[in-house]
Amino acid sequence: MRIAHLDELAESQGLKLGLGIADARAMCPHLDILIDDPDADRRFLEHIADWCDRYTPLVATEGANGLYLDVTGCAHLFGREESLLTDLLARLSSLGLEARGAVAGSAGLAWALARFDTGHTIHGQDPAEILAPLPLAALRLERPVVEALHRVGLKRVGDILDAPRGPLTRRFGPQPLLRLDQALGEEEEPISPRLTVPMLSAERRLIEPIQSEDDIIGLTAQLSERLRDGLLERAQGGRIFELHLFRVDGKVVRIHARASAPLRDPPRIASLFRERLAGLHDDIDAGFGFETVRLSVLEAQSITATQKDFSGGGEQDRSLTDFADRIIARLGPDSLVTPVLAQSHVPERAASLVPVKDLGHRTREKPEDTPVPQRAPLERPPLERPLRLFAHPEPVEAVAEVPEGPPRTFRWRRALYRVVRVEGPERIAAEWWIDGLAAPTRDYYAIEDEDGRRFWLYREGLYEREREAPRWFLHGLFS
Repeated sequence: MRIAHLDELAESQGLKLGLGIADARAMCPHLDILIDDPDADRRFLEHIADWCDRYTPLVATEGANGLYLDVTGCAHLFGREESLLTDLLARLSSLGLEARGAVAGSAGLAWALARFDTGHTIHGQDPAEILAPLPLAALRLERPVVEALHRVGLKRVGDILDAPRGPLTRRFGPQPLLRLDQALGEEEEPISPRLTVPMLSAERRLIEPIQSEDDIIGLTAQLSERLRDGLLERAQGGRIFELHLFRVDGKVVRIHARASAPLRDPPRIASLFRERLAGLHDDIDAGFGFETVRLSVLEAQSITATQKDFSGGGEQDRSLTDFADRIIARLGPDSLVTPVLAQSHVPERAASLVPVKDLGHRTREKPEDTPVPQRAPLERPPLERPLRLFAHPEPVEAVAEVPEGPPRTFRWRRALYRVVRVEGPERIAAEWWIDGLAAPTRDYYAIEDEDGRRFWLYREGLYEREREAPRWFLHGLFS
């Protein structure tokens, strides 16, 4: 049992990482020890990262106990960088967390100041002067590299600032100079956010926390009004919206809502989240209330403006999309599906059920000067298909007068049916690029029994042409 993490008080008592627990208790008898749980620590850091979204959407994790926040363009919302940092550390302290932070022009410099200095905000100061007195570990160097530099007398960042770069690189590799340039801001080091950065966001900070669902929906409608202007400028509508609810005690609730068509109407956006909250009512704990509400657009699509006529077709389409959005918001994204045609002549592959959310309905225009392609006339009308098509054809026992003729009787699900009328056959060959060259051919028949029931049967295989003996299957039922 050895020490894996230390707080500042334990460090002040002379304890070090890797020290045995027995030795640590000998040095500090009243030591409070907790079992290390890396998974719990990771989840806790993720929760803190969610909480930091109130300052910027660009939040990235750094190691096992650090966070990067790109506050470019966000600091003015809190006054200045100093005010933002002071507010962040004060809030974390009120939550019972000990944290250190710094604001700098580069991620490497901020990391060094937060971990090896008192942590402050840099304005107009030379990064080289700030880094010079710090140890080489402040450059995020690997431990063997730091030890190798120490052996030749290089212990501070200032020792390598003006050192010849060629010999330094040949002896210790490219890492020391790369980390130095990143800390000085001479080498680009972008921050990779852990979550998708929204294209548009609107936020409301509240003086008094809210708890009721009606208050949340009311604020969502107000934020939707602010988002509409941005969507109008882009000629777009939102497809995926995200509502952030920042609780007073630090917990963050994220709620996603999808629209089956591009949407920018505030009442309809608010209605999506009303249905979503109704479906998640038992899963949302308001605690002592939410102090900040943010609405974001994660995905958008173009909307083409069209002139409505007096037929009311557009209103019918809107009612249908409203209904689909309400069902999806209440029951989940895959709760509503619609049939879609596919390019296949095999009946079970000619259509499939696709979630409505994946269709992405768009308004289409046909300019008057664009010629409408004319479909060539069919030589014969298309064959009728059954109203109900089985997902998997069911085997039947059929008796035919001649080997390749239509059935006269067949047994399906233990019941015997006598055929009085027959239409067919309709021959459908297999798709060799999917089923292979040895796949059997099908002959389909539309038949009617003595009681007027209509079935769609097919014989799989041809006599004296294919290896296996032909078999009969029932594939669908007519109305």
